Amino acid sequence: MLMGSVDTFMISSVSDDAVSGVGAANQIITMAILVLSVIGNGAAIVVSQYLGSRKPLEAAQVTGNAITLNLLVGIVLSVGLLIFGGTLLSVLNVQGDILVHAKVYINIVGGGIFLQALINALATTIRTYGFTKQTMVVSLLMNIIHVVGNYLLIFGHFGLPALGVQGAAISTVVSRLICLVLFFLLLYRVSEVRVRFTYYIHLSKKYVLQILKIGIPSAFESITYQSCQLVFTLYITYLGAEAMATRQYALNISSYIFLFSVAVSMGTSIIVGHLVGARRPQEAYSRVFSSVKWALLVTVIIDALVILFRVPLMGMFTENESIILMGAQVILLSFFLETGRTCNLVIINSLRASGDAKFPVYMGLISMVCMSLPLGYFLVFELGLGLAGVWIATAVDEWVRAVIMYFRWKSRAWEKHGLIEHEGAEAALEPGDPAVATAN
Repeated sequence: MLMGSVDTFMISSVSDDAVSGVGAANQIITMAILVLSVIGNGAAIVVSQYLGSRKPLEAAQVTGNAITLNLLVGIVLSVGLLIFGGTLLSVLNVQGDILVHAKVYINIVGGGIFLQALINALATTIRTYGFTKQTMVVSLLMNIIHVVGNYLLIFGHFGLPALGVQGAAISTVVSRLICLVLFFLLLYRVSEVRVRFTYYIHLSKKYVLQILKIGIPSAFESITYQSCQLVFTLYITYLGAEAMATRQYALNISSYIFLFSVAVSMGTSIIVGHLVGARRPQEAYSRVFSSVKWALLVTVIIDALVILFRVPLMGMFTENESIILMGAQVILLSFFLETGRTCNLVIINSLRASGDAKFPVYMGLISMVCMSLPLGYFLVFELGLGLAGVWIATAVDEWVRAVIMYFRWKSRAWEKHGLIEHEGAEAALEPGDPAVATAN
């Protein structure tokens, strides 16, 4: 998230059109990254259940298969974005200088998306082993490299050319490449069983199907959400360049409101996967509700602080008074939006970790596509609420799904969706397990 915020903050010195272009390009790049999550998310859940079942060899084999699959998908996406990136931006009604900036960014960052494919597979797997602090350190280092690269290449310091948006894109790709090397080194330090070369080249039908069983529904639900956000982007293009820039700034600020919820949902899903693999559903059931309470509490506190300082926060990105005023108005609505999103993040990720990945997809299609898009159109264009209409429609969708997911978890229907067949004595999580230590 910090990489996106740094790009937005530093590119804002170029122009608001540059920020809008990068924001539009990132909408498409985000879709590509979500396609990559088919493998990454599915593998993480399968690995966590194997680890909970005390089967580290199978976990290592799944890891090798997942890395290869993600690389293949990443290469296809890189080629696709290089060829069709400009066309996709035109479909989003991106025009003029905004389109010029967006094309530059999507060609470089999109063309290197295969690097992110490998990072996704490695990072999610390492976290599943319980080594979350190590992934955090690598991510921090990646951000430091990215900031330095932006400083050198956007503004042209130390004799380098001032490349603007192009410089930010190059910095992003280079920092990801360095991060990738570090994640590979880290994987071989934390794995309980070493991932052998044969695990990369010999794809097991059993493991691939297990990964896809969870990964495809999980990614489809996320892709549906981002597709709706793309449609909302299309709505906003008709409101003008200022509305486009406002949305990008407000989204960057909002990302820090739900950051803690994302962290809690990741940690909880790792624990749930281990507990389901170890056949301890009651502990998994209680863990999720406890996590929701803590995530909601912190989200409310952070949200209140952001709302209190919303005007100076917007002022960090731009001096345009119209953009600052518009952004301050939609950030007020974040209290309604982010509380619903928090419940969804924790419970939906836990449902996936238990193996119950299809239910959130069905509910997402109904709520997001059939309700939020028509509601957004009505609020934006018929009632004339503009950007605020998009925020309200998204918030209503989040809360409708949050209520549905709450009752789904409470019903315990997810208990019958475990992936791992147990042999012999029932497996158990020991107090010293890295996943338990991480949760504590």
